[in-house]
Amino acid sequence: QIMFCTLNTHKVDMDKLLGAQIGLEDFIFAHVKGQRKEVEAIKTEDVLGLTITDNGTSCAFIKRIKEGSLMDQIKTVCVGDHIESINGKNVSQYRHYEVAKMLKDLEKGQMFKLELIEPMKAFEMLEPRSHGASLPEAKISRGRETLRLRTKGPATVEEMPSEAEEKAIKKVDELLETYMGIRDIELAATMVEAGRDKKNPDEFAMALDEALGDFAFPDEFVFDVWGAIGDAKQGRL
Repeated sequence: QIMFCTLNTHKVDMDKLLGAQIGLEDFIFAHVKGQRKEVEAIKTEDVLGLTITDNGTSCAFIKRIKEGSLMDQIKTVCVGDHIESINGKNVSQYRHYEVAKMLKDLEKGQMFKLELIEPMKAFEMLEPRSHGASLPEAKISRGRETLRLRTKGPATVEEMPSEAEEKAIKKVDELLETYMGIRDIELAATMVEAGRDKKNPDEFAMALDEALGDFAFPDEFVFDVWGAIGDAKQGRL
């Protein structure tokens, strides 16, 4: 029933999503499924204006709604909503990139229907602590160690990514949104790791194919990711 988790805030804040690394003192808030809702609309533009991510176990949800887009005009569609079905097809077990592709492939000018589940609003009753203490800030970019969470395999305590790697991860996450309409810090971190000891784009492409072949990344995207990793290593990001 968990849709996604946030770090150090009970709010539906997509800038505070639980990612690939967390600090050992972070607080994690789990947001569970709440009310269902249906939306019908005509696809009047080539893109709907949605950025999709998921929780690593095939629960795709809306991370961002582009201002002024078709979906931005439909006020019942909100950041944090889980996309359960598209035109009656259940996609609750699909990965974010599959859901993003289905939305992109909807025919322009046609009516479509989305079934959504919004996160439960149970945390809204929480109040700040009376003595004014605040939750600790995220430890993603400080300290010597971090807890690395993986979709497959156990969590491990690892050394923090270098400053260059953190910049590369952020840039790759942005490239994922540009090319594929998804956001996924864990995926971005995995891609940067794959390029850590590679000497050229061909070696990098082969490493991605071995680790992440299911994604079928376009060649242009892979080249741009390699460029972002190189720019980060050279201090150009």
